[in-house]
Amino acid sequence: MRMLGYTRVSTAAQDAQLQLVSLLSAGVQRRDVFADVTSGSRAAVDRPGMKKLLDYAEAGDTLVVWRVDRLGRSLIDVLNTVNLLQGRGVALRSLSDGIDPATSTGRLMLNMLATLADYERELITERVNAGIAAAKANGTRFGRPAVDPSVIAGKLEIVQQERAKGRTAEEAAQLVGWSRATLYRHQQAATGKATFRGVGPSHLRDLGAQ
Repeated sequence: MRMLGYTRVSTAAQDAQLQLVSLLSAGVQRRDVFADVTSGSRAAVDRPGMKKLLDYAEAGDTLVVWRVDRLGRSLIDVLNTVNLLQGRGVALRSLSDGIDPATSTGRLMLNMLATLADYERELITERVNAGIAAAKANGTRFGRPAVDPSVIAGKLEIVQQERAKGRTAEEAAQLVGWSRATLYRHQQAATGKATFRGVGPSHLRDLGAQ
């Protein structure tokens, strides 16, 4: 069993020496310490030091950190990292927090972290839903932007011309960047309106005929 270490600071101006000294004092070898100097906005698995650590770690190893928040940018990220490590058979020990899955207290604290992470997920979902509801109330539209009717009309005219040359509906639709189903949908919408540039509904139906 090996003891691996991990340190993280947000900027190059910060010093990871305190973290490093604590890890070495706990028995971690200097050669087994991995480090990141990166913003907390990046998920743990996207950091170069953590990637190297995950590639190096083996089942039965123990990862030692100065504080558990070094593992992630949020409770959710921390818990995802802990779960990833546990899934690979790597234990976790946090020196300042007293988190150690080998002890009952450590397991309790991990369970508390999981509960808090779930709570954070629910808060994020509630905030997102509230933001969407408020935006809709203020007239914001979600989804794909509306397509200019003149663009659709122009594409239908091109399709008509290509169908007259003997192309199939699918081939003509692909020329204007549509699928066959999209072509039929626009044709049906057009037949429910006034005649399109002198082309009557019967002609529009002919566009899709094989």
